[in-house]
Amino acid sequence: MHSPGHRFQAQDRFADGAQYIAGRLVKGTSGRTHAVVDPATGDEVYTYELAGTADVDAAVAAARAAFPGWAGATPGERSDALHRFAAVLADRAEEFARAESLQCGKPLKLTREFDVPGTIDNTAFFAGAARHLQGQSAGEYSGDHTSYVRREPIGVVGSIAPWNYPLQMAAWKILPAVAAGNTIVLKPAELTPLTSLLFAEAATVAGIPDGVINIVTGAGRDAGEHLVGHPDVAMTSFTGSTAVGRRVAEIATATVKRLHLELGGKAPFVVFDDADLEAAVHGAVAGSLINTGQDCTAATRAYVQRPLYEEFVRRTADLMAGVRLGDPFGPGTDLGPLISYAQRDRVAGFVDRARGYARVVTGGEIPQELKAGAYYRPTLVADAPQDSEIVQAEIFGPVLVVLPFDGDDEGIRLANDTPYGLAASAWTRDVYRAGRATREIKAGCVWVNDHIPIISEMPHGGYKASGFGKDMSAYSFEEYTQIKHVMFDNTAVARKDWHRTIFGDR
Repeated sequence: MHSPGHRFQAQDRFADGAQYIAGRLVKGTSGRTHAVVDPATGDEVYTYELAGTADVDAAVAAARAAFPGWAGATPGERSDALHRFAAVLADRAEEFARAESLQCGKPLKLTREFDVPGTIDNTAFFAGAARHLQGQSAGEYSGDHTSYVRREPIGVVGSIAPWNYPLQMAAWKILPAVAAGNTIVLKPAELTPLTSLLFAEAATVAGIPDGVINIVTGAGRDAGEHLVGHPDVAMTSFTGSTAVGRRVAEIATATVKRLHLELGGKAPFVVFDDADLEAAVHGAVAGSLINTGQDCTAATRAYVQRPLYEEFVRRTADLMAGVRLGDPFGPGTDLGPLISYAQRDRVAGFVDRARGYARVVTGGEIPQELKAGAYYRPTLVADAPQDSEIVQAEIFGPVLVVLPFDGDDEGIRLANDTPYGLAASAWTRDVYRAGRATREIKAGCVWVNDHIPIISEMPHGGYKASGFGKDMSAYSFEEYTQIKHVMFDNTAVARKDWHRTIFGDR
């Protein structure tokens, strides 16, 4: 495994604590500690004091104090600060990549080429978007008045981010909020706080005022629920499982907060019989194994039209079997471990139970040569019933299930046959088939002849049990701004004609 010299030195870097409040690192006050564990080795790499409710209160107070100044800054001033922020992130890209690989077990090539560049691009995008917070143009819609729309920041945002993409999810929460003039308190997952802390530090270096971006690292039932229910928090944004999302919604709606939820997924991968089979096979392996399958948009259910089914299964299994597991910091590694031993065992449980009703074509085991880490082999499961657990439930691991279908109607029906609707893909050379799939598959994103790519300019968010609201793109400002109608009388007439409906005659 990787030597300590190649790793990010978390204990030294964050010796002052894992809370970032009002522009500085501080220790938590809950009286309990937590360890960040390298999932590739099982080694503890950072032990810190968890945030308690007092730390949440301090962070919210800092955000509230910073709000008037930040909201009152011009769009150009916020834009300039975010441009400086993007430059700082670019200068520190390698530090971010190593920290993300250490805490998540992601191969370094993934963090260097996907997580970190994507986050820098997001920051640059919102630096530009900050100048385009526009409402509807002014107009005389009543004839006697001029109306226009103001788009205003909401206030203090309390956000909760997951462990699978800690850096990117921190950015997706923080950037549109602050670009729109809000201030924020983010709670990252306890397992993976390192890059969220680095992100907040970089914002301070870039000149973003103290208190605009705050991080509290604590347990969900303590720090998380207190943040969501805090009376000074005007909005909650949560990314995570649908089950936890329901709890967040209960707390947030009890205090009448704005709510944005990005929840689970079970993305279908629909291969029609005219598809480029080689492209579909490569897309299925890449789309199902990215981030060791710990991705809400990962391809998890491949529906393949029957003429291509057996060959798709064979070729996908062969390609999966050649994926290289190993040291996340090693140059030849394709796939790292899962986030924890508990997550590895959860994934293994799904596959083991599926052996009773489906065919495990390849994988389905813990590699003994890597048993010190939370590794699991890429796994292909075929011939499972549509209503089975492995088809319907979110596994969040390197597992792809393949099922056959006959007609196009059946393929689209099966694609829609789960509670989720976050992402999907359709594979065909026929433009009319592709058009039908993009219209009829109920998901927030439908790719055609690809699966996974995302871009800062386009929105990300789901249908059905996958939640509501959008991350990224200018559409995200719908979540982080409130709309105000302003109306001016143009007549200078004291007694308006409509007054007679209340008193007097015409």
